[in-house]
Amino acid sequence: MTMRVLAAMSGGVDSAVAAARAAEAGYDVTGVHLALSKNPQSYRTGARGCCTVEDSRDARRAADVIGIPFYVWDMAEEFDREVVQDFVSEYAAGRTPNPCLRCNEKIKFEAVLERAVALGFDAVCTGHHVRMVDGRLRRSVDLAKDQSYVLAVLTREQLAHAMFPLGDCTKAEVRAEAERRGLTVADKPDSHDICFIADGDTAGFLNRRLGSEPGPIVDESGTVLGTHNGAHAFTVGQRKGLNLGGAVDRRYVLSIEPVNNTVTVGPRAALEIDEIVGERPVWSGCDPLTEPFACTVQLRAHGEVHPCRAWERDGELIVQLDEPATGVAAGQAAVLYDGDVVLGSATIRSAASRARQTSPAS
Repeated sequence: MTMRVLAAMSGGVDSAVAAARAAEAGYDVTGVHLALSKNPQSYRTGARGCCTVEDSRDARRAADVIGIPFYVWDMAEEFDREVVQDFVSEYAAGRTPNPCLRCNEKIKFEAVLERAVALGFDAVCTGHHVRMVDGRLRRSVDLAKDQSYVLAVLTREQLAHAMFPLGDCTKAEVRAEAERRGLTVADKPDSHDICFIADGDTAGFLNRRLGSEPGPIVDESGTVLGTHNGAHAFTVGQRKGLNLGGAVDRRYVLSIEPVNNTVTVGPRAALEIDEIVGERPVWSGCDPLTEPFACTVQLRAHGEVHPCRAWERDGELIVQLDEPATGVAAGQAAVLYDGDVVLGSATIRSAASRARQTSPAS
């Protein structure tokens, strides 16, 4: 029996070529575009986001060229609940979320996959730049476009129903193939920004949702250095936008305390951490690590990788870095790799310096 594949088509070049490859491979492919906003005009236009008002038309034209059926699924309610509201509540709690990771987890590979399986599809195909080898998620051969970080939250069961046809080629090769196939999205720019923040002003978006509430900016000793209009506008490691003129040394956001609406700043050295605790670990590439295991960890999308030892303890992921890292924010994902293979991931709950924890009080 021919394998039935649901191709998620965002309207971009990657998902179009992925769908075309799946159809060319002989699968029974149906294209679907996810409508994520009840008011599409509130999302980006042009090519700056991944959910623009033009994307549905671009996806439909690509499906016509490929010669596959095409539908639009209204996922606006799910997207608002699982991604937008989560984004706002995480910032309100002093954390820094990754909405693209959340969208992949809750929309593309939970809500969509659940509906696809119920409709008799065997797999969901996307244009993510990752590889599946022997049931394990691996980095794309194009490391500059690798998206394994934002998919590392997926479970083994979800990955068993996933298809990623583009992981073995570069983005330049994808564009060239799209042009050969006559797909009009061949030269469409990549998406980069948060699709549901139309003007790119994250602080303004959060102020409209959470309100403006002035509070203090303090140093590590508690001395008030200035004020802000809402702690939710900051993230750990941030340097710009503090409005603390006259400082001799650069200051960075060290922590955000939403309960008393306080932002603590200090020198870059105070950002250095070497131990991370993650919650809700997901092990897609191996069994849970019960003993410290030498591997690498990536702490933000497109961030560098750090050698470390990692293991699960009492339902939490413990990561001890070989060398300190900076700018590690709660709410982001810690993704473990063995070479280019994803072992698992967890949401960062806290990060600290073991040296500062064990130093005697001054």
